[in-house]
Amino acid sequence: MSSTKGAEVARSGTRQGAALTVRADQIADDEGVASGDERTLEFENIVRRQLELLGEDPQREGLQRTPHRVARAMSFLTNGYQQNVADVVGEGVFAERHENMVMVRDIELYSLCEHHLLPFFGKAHIAYIPNGKIVGLSKLPRIVDMFARRLQVQERLTGEIADAIQSVLAPHGVGVVVEAYHLCMMMRGVEKQNSKTITSALVGVFRDDGRTRDEFLRLAHGSGPGR
Repeated sequence: MSSTKGAEVARSGTRQGAALTVRADQIADDEGVASGDERTLEFENIVRRQLELLGEDPQREGLQRTPHRVARAMSFLTNGYQQNVADVVGEGVFAERHENMVMVRDIELYSLCEHHLLPFFGKAHIAYIPNGKIVGLSKLPRIVDMFARRLQVQERLTGEIADAIQSVLAPHGVGVVVEAYHLCMMMRGVEKQNSKTITSALVGVFRDDGRTRDEFLRLAHGSGPGR
């Protein structure tokens, strides 16, 4: 186990009601990244208290650095709050006269359900019909990640992706389909292991034109590797 430099942990009172105080100028995590800000330390103290409420001992060897790891993990898994569409897309929009459907399928996504803070994961399929502008293909997965790395429900996530692409490109239309498995349904509650949730958001011609909509849905749900 790596040493924790510059950190002082004091416990007082009973194990269940201990007042935990942590003073640290800099705590190096397992990957050598430093964190010592008050927000991170407060998060770590909350996790320690959660461990106590579960009947665990936060000072035993396997749990001593768990609060720090959890704080770091949650910071990464919710870093979409610190991003916006303009920064994610950057200079990745280009003038182009292409007028046929552009589609990126099977974009992996991982998010946290806002109801139980349990993961849901799956794939997003995105298509749009340009109206004088196209976007770099890698920007579409980046937009997915930005919204997925927030506390979410799948329905809102699907709509936010579509709205972001519409705002950036003003295309003739946008279509988004998200397929995901929710651990809040799989490992608790109804415990259904094979249930998949599918949501869609259709904008412009994808909503108004039946042939365009059918082509998109056929491509989104069509056969392919691993399907």
